[in-house]
Amino acid sequence: MPNIAAPKQLTRTVITARGLTKKYGDFAAVNGISFDVPAGESFGLLGPNGAGKSTTMRMIGGVSQRTSGELAIMGLDPEQHGPEVRAHLGVVPQQDNLDEDLRVRDNLIVYGRYFGLPHSYLRPKADELLEFAQLSDKAKAKVDSLSGGMKRRLTIARSLINEPKILLLDEPTTGLDPQARHILWDRLFRLKEQGVTLVLTTHYMDEAEQLCDRLIVVDKGEIMAEGSPAALIREYSTREVLELRFGSERNTTVAAQLEGIGERLETLPDRVLIYTHDGETSLEQVSARGLHPVTSLVRRSSLEDVFLRLTGRSLVD
Repeated sequence: MPNIAAPKQLTRTVITARGLTKKYGDFAAVNGISFDVPAGESFGLLGPNGAGKSTTMRMIGGVSQRTSGELAIMGLDPEQHGPEVRAHLGVVPQQDNLDEDLRVRDNLIVYGRYFGLPHSYLRPKADELLEFAQLSDKAKAKVDSLSGGMKRRLTIARSLINEPKILLLDEPTTGLDPQARHILWDRLFRLKEQGVTLVLTTHYMDEAEQLCDRLIVVDKGEIMAEGSPAALIREYSTREVLELRFGSERNTTVAAQLEGIGERLETLPDRVLIYTHDGETSLEQVSARGLHPVTSLVRRSSLEDVFLRLTGRSLVD
């Protein structure tokens, strides 16, 4: 008998937005955006403060009503089926809102009771989540004794008490030191490996590159670009970037003498960027013109370069 290939299994979409809009008076915080998130994906909303990322997350979480457009979570409208939708969601807000009066383990158990979960389930689940968050030795500690990174991990552990299919993370590592950020990234990688769909907002470019399978770049409530980090860099930037510093008083003046080197030139207050496919060759061309920067750096293109191309300003404005 001939071999008959099995049909490919279609990936289920767990979040669908079409023309999603949120207005406050005449101001459109979110202005008609559309996107899909398939199950098991790590999906990011990347943009500066005030871009509309958190507003979008609140609409997905069912705590903010949209002005217009369509939104479906697990096939349900969060405004009409709020409790059913929230039963499938884990939410990590931008600011930790842990109960300071409770001990670490009790924060998980009390939160689980809000979902109507029995103590017989919550006690072992709390221990499992504390181990996952590397907080087992802090189970009986007061929350206010934890470091910022520990509090963030506890907030994530708490969001998992109901075994959500979708985890919403709003600026998950803001304010954390590099070591705490990397520990948190590792925990999120593990969740993705278990099949949890991650939806996160961030204004950190390296975080988006590390965590996101796909993302949308949002600015002023609108989608500027969409794709994987690598695809966005390929489409909107060059392979390498040459960074030159001539001193803040000279950057703009010298920039005119750099025209024609590389593919594109970007002048920032503190440096000049030359987008090029070969940074070392471009640096040799700069020297050949008798120009000697105070510092020079050849690096690979990043999502920050994509954002500069799309909006003309830094992500952390």
